[in-house]
Parts: sequence; C-alpha cells; structure tokens
Amino acid sequence: MIKDTIGVDISKDHLDAHRMSDGAARRFANDTAGHSAFIDWLGQAGPAHDIRVVYEPTGPYHRAFERQVDRAGAALVKVNPRQARRFAEATGKLAKTDRADAAMLARMGAILELEVRSVRGPLLNDLKDLHMAREALIKNRTAARNRAKNLTLAILKRHNAEQLRQIERQIIAIEREIMLIIKHDPDLAGRFDILVSIPGVSTVTAFALLIDMPELGTLEQGQAASLAGLAPVARQSGTWSGRAFIRGGRANVRHALYMPALVAMRFNPDLKAKYDQLKAAGKAPKVAITAIMRKLIVLANALLSKGRKWVPSLP
Repeated sequence: MIKDTIGVDISKDHLDAHRMSDGAARRFANDTAGHSAFIDWLGQAGPAHDIRVVYEPTGPYHRAFERQVDRAGAALVKVNPRQARRFAEATGKLAKTDRADAAMLARMGAILELEVRSVRGPLLNDLKDLHMAREALIKNRTAARNRAKNLTLAILKRHNAEQLRQIERQIIAIEREIMLIIKHDPDLAGRFDILVSIPGVSTVTAFALLIDMPELGTLEQGQAASLAGLAPVARQSGTWSGRAFIRGGRANVRHALYMPALVAMRFNPDLKAKYDQLKAAGKAPKVAITAIMRKLIVLANALLSKGRKWVPSLP
C-alpha cells in the first residue's frame, strides 16, 4: 500500500525532489552518488515499497536514476509531460521551476493515485535507442528523396544519391542489430514470432509493437486500445452528442499500425469482413481503417497473453 509520494524533476545535472507527506524538498546531483543520496533520503519516509516516485521522462537523463530507484524497491510512475503540465494548470500552479515541478508531480501522483508500471530493462532501452535512430534515418531518407526531385546540378545529384545509399545501408544495419537482439532473447523472440504471424504485421511493425508497447499481452482489451490512442473518445453535453474521435495514446504505435491495417483489410478474412461491414454501414474510410487498427492491437494483445500464434478462423 502506497503511504507517501515523492515528485522528482530530472534535469541533466540535478534531481529536484519533493516529499508529499511533510513538504520536504531536496536537490541531488544526477549521478551515481546523487542517486544513492536520494535513496537514503527516500528511506526516511518509510520502506521503499510503500513510496510512489513520480517523474517525467527526460531522454537519457532519467534512465540511470530510474534503474537505481527501481532496484531500491520504490513504486515508479513515469508521467506524460503534457498531462503533467495540464494538471499544473488545472490546479492554478502556473510557475515553472524545477522545485515547483517536483512539488506538482508529487501532488499529481498522490491525488490521482497514478498507476505504477514496470520499468524498461536495459535490453528494451537499447532497442528503443536503435528504433529511434531508425526513425530518424527514415525521416532523413524522405527528405533526401524530396530534395532529389528539385536538384539540377550534377554534383548535388551525385551527393544526394550517395547520401541516400548511405542512409539505406545504415537502416539495414540497424534493423539487423534489432533483430539480433530480439533473437538472442527467448521471451522477445517468442513474442516477435507471434506478432509476425498476424496477417499484415511486418517485421518493422513487430519491432514497433515490441519496443513502443512492451505491455502488450498483459493488458485488458480496452486498455490495449486506449494505450495506443485507438479507443474512441465520446463527446456529449446535455442533449448534444458529437462524433467520437481518437486522441492521445502512443502515436508511434498508431503510425506503425496504419499500413498493416491496409494490408489486413485485403488478406485477413476476419478484418476484411469487419471493414466491409463498417463501409456498408456508411462509415468513412478513415473511421473504418481506425477500427481495423484497433482490432489489430486488441488481437495482438490477446495472442500475446495466450502465448499462441494467429490462425485463420474456421468457416
């Protein structure tokens, strides 16, 4: 049972911490010694497993701190910075300093009783870094291809073509490294094989689901769709009722599911029937495609939870 909440604002050099129970605030260095000092200070509030530590992700700056506090046994809650900012605005706290942010995170965690989620292990962190590097290369490739359409000088065309070839080599190398890491881990390898058994889910899509949504297989049906930002949000006030829409969630997962949904509409009999049914009911193509994306993520979650590959439904 959580008995206290500590908010931590993480920057490159410092950790600003605020303890909810007594309002105590401390600043620690964001290094190994500082992490140890924070854990000692955390212990003053009671056993580590009774304490919720709330923080925002800050790229590479939070990972070492996260690992140390997780080892100490505290309940870690990583919150979306946009949601944290909106909470601050809703409570009238407009000041934005490291100390104020730490107090706001502590208050947010305590009032909303935020759910604790497991911390990414070093293996998933490495995969995430590789996946982010691949996404950056994809953007660079798109930009280089667009530039190629407008280049007239031979030297610039040659340089652009060389850059494209280099980007392609780097993408292949990163994908090979991701696959190597997955195949060397029995759990990840098994999950990967289940995902690629689903018609429409490619190797790259399986990478995205494994890396950006590692909770798949442990969620309820509605949770999986909501976490991916694919659950419709109702809009109603009094007698007025607006069209439901999707928002929030993990954009990377939605982007990864778009093309598989298009493929599944053609080659997955169950999903093709669902798409045809929605179109016959007068749903717009985008709405129908979103529904197929939602079906895919729910299906992936169900198969992973049961530990079995996809098989066609019997007629």
